[in-house]
Amino acid sequence: MSMALAQKLAADSIAAVAEGRNLQDVLAQIRTAHPDLTAQENGALQDIAYGCQRYLGSLKHMLAQMLKKPIGNPQLESLLLAALYQLHYTRNAPHAVVNEAVESIAKIGRGQYRSFANAVLRRFLRERDKLAASCKKDDVAKHNLPLWWVAYLKNHYPKHWHNITAALQSHPPMTLRVNRRHGNAESYLEKLVAEGIAAKALDEYAVTLEEAVPVNRLPGFSDGIVSVQDFGAQQAAYLLNPKDGERILDACAAPGGKTGHILELADCRVTALDIDAGRLKRVEDNIVRLGFQTASAACADARDLAAWYDGKPFDAILADVPCTASGVARRNPDVKWLRRPTDALKTARQQEALLDALWQTLKQGGRMLLATCSVFVEENDGQLQKFLSRHNDAEPIESHVLLPNKHQDGFYYALIKKQ
Repeated sequence: MSMALAQKLAADSIAAVAEGRNLQDVLAQIRTAHPDLTAQENGALQDIAYGCQRYLGSLKHMLAQMLKKPIGNPQLESLLLAALYQLHYTRNAPHAVVNEAVESIAKIGRGQYRSFANAVLRRFLRERDKLAASCKKDDVAKHNLPLWWVAYLKNHYPKHWHNITAALQSHPPMTLRVNRRHGNAESYLEKLVAEGIAAKALDEYAVTLEEAVPVNRLPGFSDGIVSVQDFGAQQAAYLLNPKDGERILDACAAPGGKTGHILELADCRVTALDIDAGRLKRVEDNIVRLGFQTASAACADARDLAAWYDGKPFDAILADVPCTASGVARRNPDVKWLRRPTDALKTARQQEALLDALWQTLKQGGRMLLATCSVFVEENDGQLQKFLSRHNDAEPIESHVLLPNKHQDGFYYALIKKQ
């Protein structure tokens, strides 16, 4: 296996994110360009690429401590950051990591950085403890978040900000939702034990694994017995509380986790709506895997009612609106570095038109669940208050802020009734 290739490709992803590109899209492009990557190389690429974004504040701080001036070459800096991640956060053999990084760096320009890179990485090995300790004195390095983000959390969550920052730089848990039509957490734990997979129940139908495994190792996954879904995300369908016979809209439905959960909870008819045809295909595949025939999919902009709405009002709507994804930053750690202080206000404005359009399709007495995977107030309670001020027929029933912790990502839910 060429660990050097995984390291080099991960470094390419660091440089691409630094230019403002989405990590998932970058990795998809890299894998398309390198179809012969082995499973081990793919795994190493994923680990290094995501790990570097998760701990980018610490890595950049430690690198800067060893330099007299900033590195002007993005390719060189990215390779050094990838190597530092491997040396500090993984169990890879240090000499192999250093050698592979130095060989890759030797190919930049005319090899003028070879001795520099070798000196930096070997110095890191000698001074690692001191460099790591220095991260505690720098807020960006300590929390692995931009300063504005740390300040925002301190301001809006004075009692919880430290727990949130800790959660956002941890590894996300792999949580499963057991299809209640096929069993519960207790019965599924028995299946996991039989496969040698350690797990524990979070509630009657949710199970979290001690360590993540490929979905093909999950008993009954292909038969729809279980789905992968964050514990916080699982609360959406419960709050919407679908009933038998209802006509329900899941707006912005991709990738389909909440769609499937709604169908598991009641014999209802669900319309899954999404603007992205590729992502909508994942919703359809999910519905087929779960074995439901009472769902239909529509590819359209939810704001363009003429493109998809048949005029028959819905009993309930799940409005899982696009947001900054600040609550799921540990699953998408590049979000921490791509977002800007004004982004929450921008997405909140975009959400307004979407919510107003969806409200027109809800019957009187029906309910809409505003859902985001954000911890930014502008997209959450601020959005709810603005919506209520625009719609006299909107009555707030309940709202919940779920902060990131060891069991779940960050979410916001507000249930609104149409009077």
